[in-house]
Amino acid sequence: MSRRRPTVSSPPPRLAGVLDAVSPLGWAVLATALVAWVAGWAGGWIELNYLAAVLAVLFALSCLLTIGRTHLEVQMRVQPTRVRVGDSAVAEVQLRNVGRFPVPPMPLEVAVGASAIGVQLPMIRPGHTFDHLVILPTERRGVYPIGPATTLRGDPFGLVRRAVRWTDPVELIVHPRTIYVEGFTSGVLRDLEGRTTQDVSASDLAFHGLREYVPGDDRRHIHWLSTAKQSSVAGQTDLMVRQFLDTRRTSVGVVVDCDRGSYADPRDFETALSAGASIAQRAMHDKVELSAGVGPFVAPGTRGHPALDLFARARLGSERVDPVTGALVQAAPTLSSVAVVIGARTDLRRVARARMALPPGVDMHVLRHEPGAAVRRQHAAGITLVTFGELADLPAALASGVRR
Repeated sequence: MSRRRPTVSSPPPRLAGVLDAVSPLGWAVLATALVAWVAGWAGGWIELNYLAAVLAVLFALSCLLTIGRTHLEVQMRVQPTRVRVGDSAVAEVQLRNVGRFPVPPMPLEVAVGASAIGVQLPMIRPGHTFDHLVILPTERRGVYPIGPATTLRGDPFGLVRRAVRWTDPVELIVHPRTIYVEGFTSGVLRDLEGRTTQDVSASDLAFHGLREYVPGDDRRHIHWLSTAKQSSVAGQTDLMVRQFLDTRRTSVGVVVDCDRGSYADPRDFETALSAGASIAQRAMHDKVELSAGVGPFVAPGTRGHPALDLFARARLGSERVDPVTGALVQAAPTLSSVAVVIGARTDLRRVARARMALPPGVDMHVLRHEPGAAVRRQHAAGITLVTFGELADLPAALASGVRR
């Protein structure tokens, strides 16, 4: 909710504000009055003088209607501030007359992105409130500033309009459309102890075997029972030390190619974003560490809604998939699995360079959106390439394209 300190009265406008309040129609009326007055004075036409006087009086009366203080307290609240494409969102605007006199009817505008939604306010009596719900558009993914709420005070002819801003803008974040998918990382996603690797270490949870003691080993890991058995059977006095396998927490990375040249149609880019957001949503559901790289936005180790906010802010640009993947690895060096979503026109050599940016042992799954294509899988050079035609094919593509 965005609130501004209750404004009891609007401040008197400065000269610049006064000039801005005059509409193009108002300037036209002033220019006509001036031309009529000069022509009437020079040509002796009294009718033109009358016309100039009428227009001047009309403009003066219009200015008088904008003079005064508006005693209002305005609050605006957006519910909810994060939605998916197609979900409902509203802006509730509440106005309260805190003055001693009624507030006359006037227009109210609520800015929604680059456009505005207008509402005609009724007369508000002293101490009374007026509530209005504005239905917000959520048909397209993106981040939309909602507000400010602005009242317009002026004349019925539209010669002079004075706008008074009452609230600050609030961001409405519209996430891309998502679909339910199964977990795609190797190992168990809901892991408490981590995922076992083949890297041997001196201290961890997964027991691997025994070896002879070397100077510098931690004596707490000496296996005294095996040492005693070996000493009694073979007569050897070497100490035996436990070895372990490293276990790592599952850390998922999601990268979406935002290069303009990778997509034939902007709608294909929206489908790719929805695929990446669906995988990110699954990782959030499984409560694993999530990192995302979407064009210029790279967020390591994000949780909750801010992870999906990146997909709402994404736009087509010049950012290629390989440097974005490299930036994500630098920001999140503990990644265990990475899903890269690309377009049908993405150069696969960039994908190979992105693979080279990943540390050894990190799984890389490349999901290529090719409109109208059947689900198919290819595996080469440590990359699992899965092609899907529509967003609805994504669950099947992940199920067939990932080694369990």
